Amino acid sequence: MATLILPGEWIKNWEKSGKHEFVQLCKELTEKTDHGNETKDIQAALYEVCSQVVQGNLKIDLVSAVLGEMMELRDDLPSILADVFCILDLETGALEEKNKRDHYTHLVGACLSFVPEAILKERLDPETLESLGLIKQAHQFNQKIVKIKTKLFYKQQKFNLLREENEGYAKLITELGQDLSGNITSNLVLESIKSLIGCFNLDPNRVLDIILEVYESRSEQDEFFLSLIKSYMCEPITLCHILGFKFKFYQEPNEETPKSLYHIAAALLNYKLIELEDLYVHLMPVDATIVEEHKREISEAKQIARKLVTVVLPSEKSEDKEKEKEKEEEKNEKPPDNQKLGLLEALLRIGDWHHAQSIMDQMPSFYATSHKAIALALCQLVHLTVEPLYRRAGVPKGAKGCALQPLKNKRAPQPTESFEDLRKDTFSMLCYLGPHLSHDPILFAKIVRLGKSFMKEYQTDGRPEVKDKMEILLSCFLSIADQVLLPSLSLMECNACMSEELWGLFKLFPYQHRYRLYGQWKNETYSGHPLLVKVKAQTVERARYIMKRLTKENIKQSGRQIGKLSHSNPTILFDYMLSQIQWYDNLIVPVVDSLKYLTSLNYDVLAYCIIEALANPEKEKMKHDDTTLSLWLQSLASLCGAVFRKYPIELAGLLQYVTNQLKAGKSFDLLILKEVVQKMAGIEITDEMTSEQLEAMTGGEQLKAEGGYFGQIRNTKKSSQRLKDALLDHELALPLCLLMAQQRNGVVFLEGGEKHLKLVGHLYDQCHDTLVQFGGFLASNLSTEDYIKRVPSIDILCNQFHTPHDAAFFLSRPMYAHQILSKYEELKKAEKGNRQQQKVTKYVAACEQVMTPVHEAVMSLHPARVWDDLRPQFYATFWSLTMYDLAVPHAAYEREVNKLKAQIKAIEENSEIPLNKKKKEKERCTALQEKLQEEEKKQMEHVQRVLHRLKLEKDSWLLTKSTKNETITKFLQLCLFPRCIFSSIDAVYCARFVELVHQQKTPNFCTLLCYDRVFSAIIYTVASCTENESHRYGRFLCCMLETVTRWHSNRAVYEKECVNYPGFLTIFRAAGFDGGNKADQLDYENFRHVVHKWHYMLTKASVHCLETGDYTHIRNILIVLTKILPCYPKVLNLGQALECRVHKICLEEKDKRPDLYALAMGYSGRLKSQKVHMVPENEFHHKDQPARSATPASQQNGPGSTGKLTANTSKTEEGGFEDGDRVKDKSQGTTKPVNKANSTAAKVTTSNGNGALNSTKAVKDDKEKSGKEKKEKKEKTPGSTPETKTENRREKQRDERAGKEERLLREGKEKTPKADREKVKLDEKSGKDDKAKAGNGEPVEPARDAVKESKNKEKGDRNAATATLKSPNPRSDSAESERDHKRRKLDSHSSPSHSSSVKDSSNELKDPTTKQQINFNSVARSKSREREVEKKDTESVQGRSKEKKEEKERKERKRDHGVNDREASQESKRRKDENGTNSSKNSQSASPSCDSPLTPEKEKTKRSKSSSKEKAESVKAERTSSGGKKESRHEKSEKKEKRDSAGGKEEKKHHKSSDKHR
Repeated sequence: MATLILPGEWIKNWEKSGKHEFVQLCKELTEKTDHGNETKDIQAALYEVCSQVVQGNLKIDLVSAVLGEMMELRDDLPSILADVFCILDLETGALEEKNKRDHYTHLVGACLSFVPEAILKERLDPETLESLGLIKQAHQFNQKIVKIKTKLFYKQQKFNLLREENEGYAKLITELGQDLSGNITSNLVLESIKSLIGCFNLDPNRVLDIILEVYESRSEQDEFFLSLIKSYMCEPITLCHILGFKFKFYQEPNEETPKSLYHIAAALLNYKLIELEDLYVHLMPVDATIVEEHKREISEAKQIARKLVTVVLPSEKSEDKEKEKEKEEEKNEKPPDNQKLGLLEALLRIGDWHHAQSIMDQMPSFYATSHKAIALALCQLVHLTVEPLYRRAGVPKGAKGCALQPLKNKRAPQPTESFEDLRKDTFSMLCYLGPHLSHDPILFAKIVRLGKSFMKEYQTDGRPEVKDKMEILLSCFLSIADQVLLPSLSLMECNACMSEELWGLFKLFPYQHRYRLYGQWKNETYSGHPLLVKVKAQTVERARYIMKRLTKENIKQSGRQIGKLSHSNPTILFDYMLSQIQWYDNLIVPVVDSLKYLTSLNYDVLAYCIIEALANPEKEKMKHDDTTLSLWLQSLASLCGAVFRKYPIELAGLLQYVTNQLKAGKSFDLLILKEVVQKMAGIEITDEMTSEQLEAMTGGEQLKAEGGYFGQIRNTKKSSQRLKDALLDHELALPLCLLMAQQRNGVVFLEGGEKHLKLVGHLYDQCHDTLVQFGGFLASNLSTEDYIKRVPSIDILCNQFHTPHDAAFFLSRPMYAHQILSKYEELKKAEKGNRQQQKVTKYVAACEQVMTPVHEAVMSLHPARVWDDLRPQFYATFWSLTMYDLAVPHAAYEREVNKLKAQIKAIEENSEIPLNKKKKEKERCTALQEKLQEEEKKQMEHVQRVLHRLKLEKDSWLLTKSTKNETITKFLQLCLFPRCIFSSIDAVYCARFVELVHQQKTPNFCTLLCYDRVFSAIIYTVASCTENESHRYGRFLCCMLETVTRWHSNRAVYEKECVNYPGFLTIFRAAGFDGGNKADQLDYENFRHVVHKWHYMLTKASVHCLETGDYTHIRNILIVLTKILPCYPKVLNLGQALECRVHKICLEEKDKRPDLYALAMGYSGRLKSQKVHMVPENEFHHKDQPARSATPASQQNGPGSTGKLTANTSKTEEGGFEDGDRVKDKSQGTTKPVNKANSTAAKVTTSNGNGALNSTKAVKDDKEKSGKEKKEKKEKTPGSTPETKTENRREKQRDERAGKEERLLREGKEKTPKADREKVKLDEKSGKDDKAKAGNGEPVEPARDAVKESKNKEKGDRNAATATLKSPNPRSDSAESERDHKRRKLDSHSSPSHSSSVKDSSNELKDPTTKQQINFNSVARSKSREREVEKKDTESVQGRSKEKKEEKERKERKRDHGVNDREASQESKRRKDENGTNSSKNSQSASPSCDSPLTPEKEKTKRSKSSSKEKAESVKAERTSSGGKKESRHEKSEKKEKRDSAGGKEEKKHHKSSDKHR
């Protein structure tokens, strides 16, 4: 720098004069023309000023302003100033004072406006530039400078070796580039090259490089150059290095490696001139980078998948779009080529599979083939490999195909000639290809066709020596299908043809293999590759879009979209659709209809997806309440039925799944089988059939199809055939039947341990119904040969397979029918005869031939003692026949024919239908009509033959080596009860069979006893039924009651169908007794008494079940009652009792158990509607009026008094039902009743044995009728009697108390009597006695007692077991005849609950008179006394016992008042009995559980207990009789003659009814 120094004054007075002086100095210096010195001087001046600023002597802004003005003086002044700044930069950078450095940087910063940045960047230090903000980072700037300097000054622009010996290299290139088509060989050229090297002193490595360059430009001359290089080259490593340098040259960004270089590298590798390991290290990128890239691609794909299946908010969407744009911009910066992939492609192009395989092994799975070029190269190599085999075995008939040129490379994989050759290289190449076979659909089709060809060869070639090889090949093809074909299909864009082509191969696999492949495809394939991850997410998104918009209206459009989506990714689509269906069952119909555009493969995948959804272990098959099946399972089952019926889907997998579930003891999935059979075969199973449907089900197959089902399921022929074929092909028909039959009990005893009872019942019903439905399908669809071949004999079914007998016969029944029919046809053909008698004879012969082995087989099913009474022939006949064999449903046939006629008429009248369609419909209806008529005729002939056969067999059916009771017990236990709950048709069959056995006049069959046992003990059977069994049991009882009601309603019908029939004999002396004597028959009136008794027993059982509180009891009895409603109740007071109990159930269960409430409400409504058809008891059966004791009341009331007593009794009995007061059952000692049902049974006893709730109107009768009855009583009753005085008082009290009781009834206030141990024991005893009573007694009329007395003496033991059904007629004489005494001894052996039990007359006859006397005396009590008695009704037992003691003495004094009248009436009654005049009227059926003999001690105790209530009860009796009496006085006067004989009975009944309110 020059020595010019600015004066100090300028610095001090800068603003005043220094600035001006400095500017003048600078102008002068610039104007000098001295060579070069002016620049130095200006630099010095500028330096001086800037130094003053750095030192802090001048302000920066003042100096910068001056410097800015000076810039105009010279053009190069900014450069000069920059030099000054550079010097100061160095100086200040070395100083330690920070403030000087800061002054400097601020000065430079202030001068940036007039000093260009480019000049400063040249002159200043990078750190200074960074502090000034001219550059971002000094470090990067330095590196950039270094690179630029290197590039500028040190990098060689051209390879200058060619300049050394231009002529030599020129001759070399000319030599290598000459035309090689002549006789020029590599050896000749090599000699020339050697000469050139020697002559021109060329570098050998440079020569090798030029040879490679020329080869690269003439890559088609592989053979020449490869042999030249092989001859020229000394070291392989040198060649590798030269190639490596060539590859590295192209590893810069935006550089592209030429394909020719890849080709020569591949060719050198193929000819082993270099080693892959040596060259691999020179290629970019490194393996670690490739692995990272692959992981990044998978994570990005998963992220995209997550975005597709999650809801994104709008704000998030915009952010995501910005990020995606940034990523796209980054991708636009093209990265350098992946040289490894380029080399791999070149290797594949020339057919060097082994080196290519080595490179692919270094990379992640399918990474290489995810690049389309490599995938196509590999596909081309596979094409060439499989070509010969495909031409031989894979080309379809008629197809030509394109011929492919084989590779010239001899080291390429050898073309395959056989399937075994595929294992060498082809399978491994396909496995490396993986899902990217999708790039070449033609190769896809070739592989599939080769697979089909192999499978056909595999299935036909049974040679043992090739079996192992074939198995290995099969596993290879399955692996290819799993790893290549299915994933490739997923990546194909909606290619239905490929899907169908693939199904051509898959359908040859067993369904187990196919389902395994589908499972892998669905659950594993999609997670292994980025492309598949994205495809899965896109499929789910698209499926969601379609399913949201799917409705019944747009099925066609949505179906096409579903079809498109399903061609490539069916598993993902169906998985989503099924998940939606499980939530929304209303989607089932539109989804099923929209599936019509699927391919065959898709239908098969759908079947697999359904099974997988059913077997999902994460889903509970029960609802949270554990009482019903989950809705998702019901939805899937419904979908199964609809889909498998409508579309040709293979059923084997689904059927096997159900079979496996049954093997595992799980019966939930039987719902699926039930739906499939129902939809595919049109066979419905329901217990809610109407009577018309049930009637149609007893006809032929055509009638069943037309009228037997709720839904007219037409066109089931094809679907039925498919289901049958699937069952037969996979041998599942019999296993399913046996497993279902065994599983019925398994549901209860194996599955049902921890399950809710309601669910157990539901599963049992489902299992049973499916068995019935499935067995029906097999019977109607399998041919005779198929059925007989598969169903074993009955003894094997039961003993070996442990099938329950009812199910075993159910399965065998169609087999017997088939066999009999075929044998009958054989016999008809053998002997040609058209006469009906000959046909019947042949039919009977055919039956004998077929059934004789069955008779022998059934012997092993039961112990030998069973066959003492029931012959095996009878047992087998019962179980082998059906309703089709017993009766022809003419009404059903006629009904269906009329429907068809109406259809034809409607078709003719409809003008909108086209003519051709009209014609078709009419032809269809006419054909159906003719079929039905032909079927009816055929059935009529069949029924006639069967009835003739039964007529011949009946005499040997029953042996009765033991008692009749045992015979009936075995019949009920082994035949009737098991079958009546098997199905609705069987329920009807059982009732009709009993009627048929009766009508056939079968010896030793007691019809009365059978009906009595059926109606008398239904509690146990009802309690043990499931819900559906209750429906069937109710139907059975209804059919039995229909028969009984028909006989009961008409004397002519009864006399025609029952009189002189063995089933209605009242005495059986020995087996085979014909009962010709009419006196041994039960007459019409007594039969009506018996029917009333049965109705009463049904009421008793029903009330018992309703009052248990147990869910099963209540549900079942309500179902049974609903079923028998057409025939029961017919008696008014029984109906009222039921109505009361059901009303109580409605109140109690409304909020607790809604299903019971619904049942009860339904029954209650229907019962009320039936009330108009009910009749009073005295209209239902004839009732004798009892004689009254000689009291004034008796004389005044005349015949009306009996009505009053009857009304009193019935009122009291109804009170037992309605009010629930405690009752002391006189006939059972002092024990307390267990429940209301038992108390009802115990207390309702009359002397004629009817023991029923007598038919009168209740207290709620209207006032007009009661007023008329009051007037009648006043006219007929003199005022001198005590009753006259109290009559008006009673009449006034009646209405008040009626209102009070009515309110109590409405409020449901019932008191349940407590049960003690004695009553429980007695109930158990009476239950046993109920069973014994019907079998141990046959009815004996009183008129025949004297005739048969001597026989009774001789056969006392036998008659003890064979007591009578007639009601007891107690004798009134204290000195009774020896004959009566002996008979009473014999009768006393029967059970207390039996209707033939005879009471101790001395005690029994005292009681009614005494009670009646007390009753009439108590009428005169005051009103206050009556209120006091009513109040005591509600007191505890202790309070009442005190009053009993007080009343005891008074009662004893009044006991003897009616003795004379009693003796007289009983004497007259006894005389009538002996003369036989009153036998038929008095032998009425007895009430159960009420006739046990009473000792005097018990009688005395009961009288003492009853005394406290007698007054109130007598008032009640009078009031009730006046309100409820329906008979006219004229009618009563006609019955006056009968009063004496019935008086004692009615008095006893009245006494018991008084007792019961205690």
